[in-house]
Amino acid sequence: MPDPQPKAPSLPAAPPVWPTVAIPGQPAASTPPSAPAEPPADEPGRAPASEGEQVLADLREQVRRYVVLPSEEAFTAVTLWVAATHLQTAWQHAPRLAVVGPAKRCGKSRLLDVITESVHNPLITVNASAAAVFRSITDTPPTLLVDEADTLFGSAKVAEKNEEMRGLLNAGHQRNRPTLRVSGPNHEVAKFPTFAMAALAGIGDLPDTIMDRSIVIRMRRRGPGEKVAEFRTFRDTPPLHALRDRLVAWLAPLHTDAMELTPAMPVEDRAADTWQPLVCVADLAGGPWPDLARAACQVMAKHEAAQDQDRSSLSIRLLADIRRAFATEGNPPMLRTSRLLDILNKDEETPWPEYTDRGLSARGLQILLQEYGINSAPRRFHGNVQARGFTRLQFADSWARYCPEPAPEATAGA
Repeated sequence: MPDPQPKAPSLPAAPPVWPTVAIPGQPAASTPPSAPAEPPADEPGRAPASEGEQVLADLREQVRRYVVLPSEEAFTAVTLWVAATHLQTAWQHAPRLAVVGPAKRCGKSRLLDVITESVHNPLITVNASAAAVFRSITDTPPTLLVDEADTLFGSAKVAEKNEEMRGLLNAGHQRNRPTLRVSGPNHEVAKFPTFAMAALAGIGDLPDTIMDRSIVIRMRRRGPGEKVAEFRTFRDTPPLHALRDRLVAWLAPLHTDAMELTPAMPVEDRAADTWQPLVCVADLAGGPWPDLARAACQVMAKHEAAQDQDRSSLSIRLLADIRRAFATEGNPPMLRTSRLLDILNKDEETPWPEYTDRGLSARGLQILLQEYGINSAPRRFHGNVQARGFTRLQFADSWARYCPEPAPEATAGA
């Protein structure tokens, strides 16, 4: 048989063109949004991951092993926040990490467990005094970790008792905001530093001034198909400590570089101050992290801005619904808190039945009314029964300012 037709020689494939690698402090050189954020490591032509890229990726996977977070942006934020604690003395601002959820068993304490074993010099507390905390902060600050923060700020009465702690957490967000105390036999004024990064976990939102200075992680209960590994201290802390040591080895030589970075930020004002340390760490790592950090910053900051607006609108909605509740009862001079909550939580056309898994609580009611200066108090009702409640007069000024009754229409021909 005749020889088969010889095949034409194939031309060599053109070498693939890879996106530019992120350069610290130069986000314009980062991978464009249309390019893959993280090409698989076995793809030809991909530069080996730097130690910064790799240790951040490994830390993110350790966090993912033990907790379910609400989004990939949240995993990015937690990872970068942990890394940023190891360069605290390089930053102008010390972002808080607010780990909040609507109820128990949302994974808040578990996330704090993982964070505790990987941050710089953890100082964990459940119910410490403000004096004890600020005396623990030095020029090389620890990382404050506060579990059950709702026990400090969960109600107006408790929050008032812990006003000093709230002030400390607010002041410590920015460098050079010391607290002054008179101490010693000569009653000399002493300055105590307050600057330190802090993570706070609790049920419900923290005070607005703290939330405004925080990277907010909104936890939720795991769904039926969401599985995580159990966390056992003696078994699982060694790998986290190994990651912590790798973070120190990578970041310690970059302290001066971190101080000089002024990264381009996708947000402004306080949100930029809060997110800047995380974006700096991402820029120092390079690879996909600069894009991941800025995407997380933009998405999460926008969500919290919307939450702030919703909270304001929600509290005004509450004022209007309380006015209707009084009207339902015939506009009595006083209304018990229990009766008011009963009316609100039975109205299916309002958000209150689904405000939490048990509806609006007395504590939630108090928090929403706090900004208007309206508080429940013990009062005497019909039959000389004493119970907590509100007077109609308490709401009159706020009703007039924020949700006034529509003016009656003029009578035709008047």
